[in-house]
Amino acid sequence: MKEIRIHGRGGQGAVTAADIIAISAFYDGKYCQSFPFFGTERRGAPVTAFARIDDKPIRVRCQIYEPDYVIVQDPTLLDVIDVAKGLKKEGMVIVNTEKSPEELKLETKARIKTINATKIALECLGVPIVNTSMVGAFSAATKEISLESLKKAIKKRFSEKLAEKNIKAVETAYNIMEAQL
Repeated sequence: MKEIRIHGRGGQGAVTAADIIAISAFYDGKYCQSFPFFGTERRGAPVTAFARIDDKPIRVRCQIYEPDYVIVQDPTLLDVIDVAKGLKKEGMVIVNTEKSPEELKLETKARIKTINATKIALECLGVPIVNTSMVGAFSAATKEISLESLKKAIKKRFSEKLAEKNIKAVETAYNIMEAQL
């Protein structure tokens, strides 16, 4: 089973990102689940969402404490939360930032990938909502979900006009991350 933890802020679409990962995995013929973890958060407060992907039914229903992958939608969270906590040493963290992985100085043995998802979101969507850009980068970096299933999930989740913009963001982020590999 592959477990994904997503760190974001209220309004950035962390919960939607987890849902899109799960829907994409479903379209790839896998078992999946997604769920949020938050209390009385407001827009801008830290939010965590989770997704699981497996080739067999998933029986666990708890939070994810030792993820294979971590997605960080807001780089300011690096100063507030230990985003690498529990991350498997053979895992990966993908951070939305213009900085290089070396500049982040994260305390982890896992691979670190960075992408300027905010820039992509602004160019493709016109707003700094980075969830689909980050999921596009996740797809390219991990190959846990296919690009085709991801585009199909976006079409299911958003209206036609919004889906087109988000698919452009996904493809842009996917291509940028693919070029880094």
